Amino acid sequence: MKKVVVTGIGAITPLGPDFSSLMNAVYQGQSGVKALDTPWISQLHSPLAAPVLFPVEDHFTKLRRLMLDRVAQLGLLAVKEAVNQAQLDTSVDAGLGGGIFWGTGMGGAHTLEQAYMDSFSNPTSRPRPTTIVMFMTNSTTGQIGIEHKIKGPSTTYSSACSSSAVAIGEAFEAIRHGKINYAVAGGSEALLTLGVMKAWESLQTLARPDKEHPETSCRPFSKDRSGFILGEGAASLILESEEHAIQRGANILCEIVGYGNTTDASHITQPDANGQARAMSLALFQAGLSINDVDYINAHGTGTQVGDISETKAIHHVFGDRAKHIPVSATKALHGHLMGATGAVEMAIALGSLLNRQIPGTAHLFNPDPECDLDYVSEGARVLEKIDVVMSNSFGFGGNNAVLVAKRYR
Repeated sequence: MKKVVVTGIGAITPLGPDFSSLMNAVYQGQSGVKALDTPWISQLHSPLAAPVLFPVEDHFTKLRRLMLDRVAQLGLLAVKEAVNQAQLDTSVDAGLGGGIFWGTGMGGAHTLEQAYMDSFSNPTSRPRPTTIVMFMTNSTTGQIGIEHKIKGPSTTYSSACSSSAVAIGEAFEAIRHGKINYAVAGGSEALLTLGVMKAWESLQTLARPDKEHPETSCRPFSKDRSGFILGEGAASLILESEEHAIQRGANILCEIVGYGNTTDASHITQPDANGQARAMSLALFQAGLSINDVDYINAHGTGTQVGDISETKAIHHVFGDRAKHIPVSATKALHGHLMGATGAVEMAIALGSLLNRQIPGTAHLFNPDPECDLDYVSEGARVLEKIDVVMSNSFGFGGNNAVLVAKRYR
């Protein structure tokens, strides 16, 4: 089996236009949650979301935008940053040795909703000819291939909130088994539309707005938590075999060593601690690590009543007596829940923590829940004397659990 290393990280989130701004914001506890400024917001019970305020569309020509939903624009910008950091030149092998592994939950939600709105308001209207290729779930994957001339395998993963974690894990497996030499892996999501937000609102999983401090409305692991805040964004990693990275003189950032993927097989929306625990255990087993090796866990931590308790129980189940001694933090309180992009964004944060030897805190944890009794780093960012192994948890509707483990590259 080949070693798999990371040589590039890119991100565009509600906390900024690049990976560096994301890390700075989570360390400082800056929230990207705010009231949306859109004509239809009055139709929702809550105006809160975590939008990307960076002028994304300005980075594409008018002609190019005709083929790109916002979800693809976000994805392409994240990939561009990661490729630039990795200094990856796909022309060296004509793109034949690389692959694309991308995750998204909703695909081109903006394009699809606009097509529906136009069709229902005017039966004689004709959708834009590019509607299908803009909203299809694998649109971003295809556009990444076109942009970077990658001609190896490309696969799109859609497993709700774990989509991009699965994409990274499957890219890791493909390189590990020698199928490809390098991969663009990650995910993007752009679902801040009226229809999507009303649907989530109906499910009663969105956080109730705090009237005095709305930016603190999402409160993972807090006793008064009420749900999550929807967000948008993208993150991308460049993964390579160690051999390929060394051969081309790349700067190796860290190493991916474990991936666990399980299915609860119990309920379509209610999480199962046993399924989550199995995913964590599988990732550690593949990595050849013990529970004593893990220095930090980036939790899925959505801020829902059921979800946070389930994840806490799963961590206890896997790590036993050591569970309370491992720093655990959830960053969705700041960047929102990016659904299909969440796994990649949070893995990027976990890798940033490894590189910087500093972990972000769990924001807005004002009133700890006795049933959530781990070290959630409630004081804010924490510098760790030892941080060599990090774990990132992603759990999705449908019962899919994806866990990634990375370690310091020596």
